[in-house]
Amino acid sequence: MRCGYFEAGRCRSCTFLETPYEEQLAAKRARVEAALAGLPGRRGAELRWSEPVRSSEEGFRNKAKMVVAGTVESPTLGILSPDGHGIDLRECGLHSAGLHDALPALAAFVTEARLTPYSVPERAGELKHLIVTESPEGELMVRFVLRSREALARLRTQLPGLVDALPVAVASVNLQPEHKAILEGPEEIPLHGKTLRMRVNDIDLHLRPQSFFQTNTAVAAALYRSAVALVSDIGPASVWDLYCGVGGFGLHVAAPGRQVVGVEVSEQAVESARTSAVEIGVAGSTTWVAGDATSWALARTDAPDLVIVNPPRRGVGPQLAGWLESADVPHVLYSSCNVDSLVRDLAAMPSLRPVSARLLDMFPHTGHHEVLVHLAR
Repeated sequence: MRCGYFEAGRCRSCTFLETPYEEQLAAKRARVEAALAGLPGRRGAELRWSEPVRSSEEGFRNKAKMVVAGTVESPTLGILSPDGHGIDLRECGLHSAGLHDALPALAAFVTEARLTPYSVPERAGELKHLIVTESPEGELMVRFVLRSREALARLRTQLPGLVDALPVAVASVNLQPEHKAILEGPEEIPLHGKTLRMRVNDIDLHLRPQSFFQTNTAVAAALYRSAVALVSDIGPASVWDLYCGVGGFGLHVAAPGRQVVGVEVSEQAVESARTSAVEIGVAGSTTWVAGDATSWALARTDAPDLVIVNPPRRGVGPQLAGWLESADVPHVLYSSCNVDSLVRDLAAMPSLRPVSARLLDMFPHTGHHEVLVHLAR
């Protein structure tokens, strides 16, 4: 992929853009294979690797996280330079076609609604970020990250025009008042719509503004299909999906005669999972719990046939890893976006042996990776 921003030195986020894609994929595979082969007491030859899941080299991102800078009349949507000024990246080749087409209209909306971009050097202004997600059907979720409520009335007044111009299914304001390098704050103010339908493998996942979803829809679909294949071979009667988010793994592996419990700290995400479960007819065999995955598991006196964990970059941590080691769980599927924390967690549960693994390239042109590992006791 060629990128004018990269070649001009304006954006270097895609650190491996100049490396041919096949070499990128091989380097990622080598890194995760070496990390897992180095586990104490494990022999790398025992671990079976499936072929990596490739990504499109461009147009794969379903989410644009744009820093807003510049002026009301001429806003920039992109990143900040080292001195805190805006670098416009509206033509970024990673974004899906719908995001690419929407960003100019969103920049125009900033001007129409008189949303003053936040200036980091001056610590002044209102609009800090635009976070835009596109569904596979082309609908959009648009989130305006504001410093305060000052611009809220103007935004509400102008919003109908934006909804007419773009396929906006959901719009909201997120309040982030602190002068920190934080993308968003805890308070979300709904403006239009409720959920964005993310159709993945014929299942409608319902994404709310603060819910997590993988930024590469096609590779996320392959991740869920890989999990389904593993679960089908194992044939568990009971599954726990910890860190379940909006239910991606749990909904995919739900099947007749199988009880699935999903646990996620976000109540909104849990509500979305319940909605999807009703729609696909598995509400009777699935349970969705709002709570901390580690605390919930440690409080249980039983254990399922299989546990799926999909934690953030920090991994599951010593407490949950210790519980998985001591509990009578015969199988674990661990989906990780950080092989370093994955290896640390696996070292804490030595009785669960990695038997198969697969690299999934969610993030081309970077060193980031996703790996799905099947552990068996």
